[in-house]
Amino acid sequence: MPVNILFIGDIVGSPGRQALVRELHRLVDHYRVDLVVANGENSAGGFGITEETAKELFSLGIDVLTSGNHIWDKRDSFSFIGREERLVRPANYPPGTVGRGATVVRTAGGVPVGILNLEGRVFMNNLDCPFRVADQEIERLRESTPLIFVDFHAEATSEKIALGWHLDGKLSAVVGTHPHVQTADERILPGGTAYITDAGMTGSFDSVIGVRKELALERFVTQMPVRFEVAKKDVRLNGVVIGVDPVSGRALSIERISLICS
Repeated sequence: MPVNILFIGDIVGSPGRQALVRELHRLVDHYRVDLVVANGENSAGGFGITEETAKELFSLGIDVLTSGNHIWDKRDSFSFIGREERLVRPANYPPGTVGRGATVVRTAGGVPVGILNLEGRVFMNNLDCPFRVADQEIERLRESTPLIFVDFHAEATSEKIALGWHLDGKLSAVVGTHPHVQTADERILPGGTAYITDAGMTGSFDSVIGVRKELALERFVTQMPVRFEVAKKDVRLNGVVIGVDPVSGRALSIERISLICS
């Protein structure tokens, strides 16, 4: 039987968390999910993550939280990020950065799964090379398990696709996050790696990527500073379910999920 990994696209604020309250257990049952991973870097008020929101998400059944550039938005959370082994930040931040870039967790059936987080560099921060860091981290993780999942938090489609090809055959899945817009290019690459450019967003779709649309429009039109707020209407849950061979680590299937939650 395959190991089924459910990945939830970027959770934005309380509407995104409430979507999980409504739908997560049903999805786990329907797809016979063995492990739940979610990007939680925008789960606290739409910007960053707190210990409180992370614990809420873990209590709902999420096994591992990934993140990205907004992981640092709540400075009071740095201590929590440093000690919580189920929360990972991009591995290609400089040595000594608080937190961890990868972790290994076990499913209820005892199968170890490696979770790696990376951040892109195109139109983003000037970090270490995600391609080289990925190679190093995957080699280390493969000492524990052939089942390895990557959340690549990046802006440029080209950079994400390039990493997918670079890692094809080396791990189970490369799933993109950050733009909050689900793409329709899910596939299994020739080497057995599941790939999708962006898993999407869990939050309000009556918005501009989760932000109240009037506020986003004001900033675009006026080019003046505007304080963003999380939108609350038309809440949806985006993600993917990936089936993986527990012996070889090769992906067997990938399916997009897009649910209307309100």
